[in-house]
Amino acid sequence: MARRILVLDGHPGADSLCGAIAQAYAEAAEAAGSEVRVLRLGEMDFDIDMESGYGSKKPLEPCLEEVQDALTWCEHLAIAHPLWWGGVPAKLKGLFDRVLLPRFAYSYEKGKALPTPHLTGRTAEVLVTADTPRWYLYLVIHAPGYRVMRKQILGFCGFRKIRFRTFSPVQGSSEQDRRGFLARAARLGRAA
Repeated sequence: MARRILVLDGHPGADSLCGAIAQAYAEAAEAAGSEVRVLRLGEMDFDIDMESGYGSKKPLEPCLEEVQDALTWCEHLAIAHPLWWGGVPAKLKGLFDRVLLPRFAYSYEKGKALPTPHLTGRTAEVLVTADTPRWYLYLVIHAPGYRVMRKQILGFCGFRKIRFRTFSPVQGSSEQDRRGFLARAARLGRAA
C-alpha cells in the first residue's frame, strides 16, 4: 500500500548506523511505491532551548518549519534514533520540544482534562539502535524511553499503531550483524 512516509534520522551526527538504517528504510519504502521524505537531525541547525516554555513566542527556524510541514503531510512516521541514557539524544528531544507545540500538535480545550491531539490518522514506527541487549532492555529495565515515546510524545499528539524495532546490541556487532540490521530496516520499509 503506497503511503506518504516521513523518515526522520534522529541521530545528531552526520555518519551513523541510525542514518544508514533510516536510508535503507526510506529507499525500500520508495521502491515499494510510497512517497518518502527524509529529514536528518544532524543537518538541522536550531536552538533546542525552549526559553520560556510552551507559551514562548520564539519563531521556528526554517528546518523546524520543514519538520512541521512534513508531519502534516505524512501518513506514517519512521524515526531512527540511538538509545542514549535510556531515551533519545538531547537534540532530538529538543526537536520534539520546539516542533510539537500547542495549536500544532495538540490543544487544550476549556472543560476537558486531556488535550485534543492534532496529528491523528497517522501511524509511527521507531527504529532504535542500542548497545543494551533487547532482552535486558525489555525484561530488566522495562524500556522506559519507549513508553515515553509511545504515550507522552507520539501518542499524546495523536499517532496510533506505534511500533518499536530494536537493533541491538550495536556495541561489539560485526559487519555481518550490521548488514543484517540494514536488511531488516529495508524489510520494514517495504512493509510500511
